[in-house]
Amino acid sequence: MKKVFLSLLLIVGSLGLAQVKLCENPWSGSSVNAYVAKILLEEKLGKTVEVVSIDENSMWAAIATGDISACLELWPSGHQENVAQYIDGTGEVENIGPLGVIGKIAWYIPTYMLESNPELATWEGLKGADAAKLFASAQTGDKGQFIAGDPGFVQYDEQIIENLGLDFEVVFSGSEQAELAGLDSAYSRQEPYLFYFWTPHSVHAKYDLSEVELPAYSDECYAKIDDGGVDCAYPEDVLFKIASVGLKDEDPESYTLLKNMSYSNADQIGMIAEVDSGNLTAEEAARAWIDANEAVWSAWLP
Repeated sequence: MKKVFLSLLLIVGSLGLAQVKLCENPWSGSSVNAYVAKILLEEKLGKTVEVVSIDENSMWAAIATGDISACLELWPSGHQENVAQYIDGTGEVENIGPLGVIGKIAWYIPTYMLESNPELATWEGLKGADAAKLFASAQTGDKGQFIAGDPGFVQYDEQIIENLGLDFEVVFSGSEQAELAGLDSAYSRQEPYLFYFWTPHSVHAKYDLSEVELPAYSDECYAKIDDGGVDCAYPEDVLFKIASVGLKDEDPESYTLLKNMSYSNADQIGMIAEVDSGNLTAEEAARAWIDANEAVWSAWLP
């Protein structure tokens, strides 16, 4: 009888202590998504939630095993192989629907550069020795410098540069923050700066930036990823959410809220701006959004 009681106690205890683990990738949008969900899961559904910092490639295996419950912002342009393996293949990961935010990765320059070099509005303006010299740095020598962020980000810029015949070299700054620090320094001096970035992001409210037009995206272009053949723009990304396939049965309440979670670019950009300006932490920005938007999130609750 004692053993039965202890077993029941362990089961009840484990149910009470079971955690929902949400991934946090190294950019502000991912952070605010995770904390919006965390606050609502804990305060409206009584769940215990942990936010786990992890890069966007490593998280797939962790979600497949259930070590992480869900990730709330996937950029599909960079995860075709992971989708094929874990969602369409093994079925260990489930696509739980769109986040509601539309994303786009692109190449950007400060708009002030177009005043004296209007040809830089398109990739053709980056061809040739003169363009390379304009963006050259001590690190790249005669080649132009193209600034990227974290090497773990989804990016095909080395392929694009090579396949378009541009005399540029990709330099990884190491993080979103370092990339933006470089932009801030260049902007203050009105210097050239060509870099990988994306929208939605608060940087577009802080600086006047122009997207460099690349050859138009096509499915055929991105079918050449494995062969190093990408030579076109990044696609528009309908951001979506993923969860461990077991979450639906193990914790249907949490699953329902995460599946229902959806808001607009404007919602997310407002939170990101508060974080990136240093006014609020990701958790504080999420709290402020929740306080102001009950009509939105109340529809997510099971």
